[in-house]
Amino acid sequence: MRNEIPGFSPGQVELDGVEIAFETGGTGPAVLLLHGFPQTRAMWAEVGPRLAERFTVVAADLRGYGESGKPKGVEAYSFRAMAGDMTALMSHLGHGRFHLVGHDRGARTAHRLALDVSDRLLSLTLMDIVPTHLLLSHLTHPVARAYYHWFFLSQPQPFPEGMIAADPDAYYESCLLGWGGAQLSDFPKLDAYRAAWADPECRRAMCDDYRAAIDVDFALDEKDLGRRVDVPSLVLYGADGAMARAYDVPATWADRLSDMQAGTVPGGHFFIDQSPEQTARALLDFLG
Repeated sequence: MRNEIPGFSPGQVELDGVEIAFETGGTGPAVLLLHGFPQTRAMWAEVGPRLAERFTVVAADLRGYGESGKPKGVEAYSFRAMAGDMTALMSHLGHGRFHLVGHDRGARTAHRLALDVSDRLLSLTLMDIVPTHLLLSHLTHPVARAYYHWFFLSQPQPFPEGMIAADPDAYYESCLLGWGGAQLSDFPKLDAYRAAWADPECRRAMCDDYRAAIDVDFALDEKDLGRRVDVPSLVLYGADGAMARAYDVPATWADRLSDMQAGTVPGGHFFIDQSPEQTARALLDFLG
């Protein structure tokens, strides 16, 4: 396994038949960090060590991403399945309760985990997302144009996989450069991301992630409309990102989080890569 985060120790464990790759470092209360599309746990390379000065930090690859397992079937990529992996991982590592921080798909996984097992959480941080059900049920033209990948990647196999295979770097880098004005120099772990999406099975799994959001997660979220997560929560988003342009991001979470703070970080959707020091400071201020 690669060591992607300075000073952290890599590990891998099979949980309910799926291998989950992770790294851990530091001492103190536990914090779980979850990346999003099309990245890996490497995105926390600069933020993780700062948090590890005060916390035991775990950064994991979601199933289908990075060095984690890539099971077959769309249903295997629901946010509930991904959340189950992470709950099991933290139990395996001996962390009964923990702070949870997620970005993008990791944030959607974190929201589902909070709905399913909120008693495991000390706090919840959601980075640069609006609720999945809201995004899909109240889709606007600007959001559809900015987030077209939701509907491209969710097309039946093998259409999107075949299109992307012609030049994976060009496609996924276009995603990194969208949603808020990033440039490739903003991504110090770009080589780690390229190594992950070079694998056809990773590309297939990432498409299944988006298929599951529409085919599985939308219905699950609809059943939970009206429920609030009752743990201290932080909604953090890029000041210049597509979500900030299209929504009042905190307002989209007001009826879903009972104890919410909100703030922005300079940058677009990938503000963790663009502004790691400001991101770490915002997290440390909230986690206390």
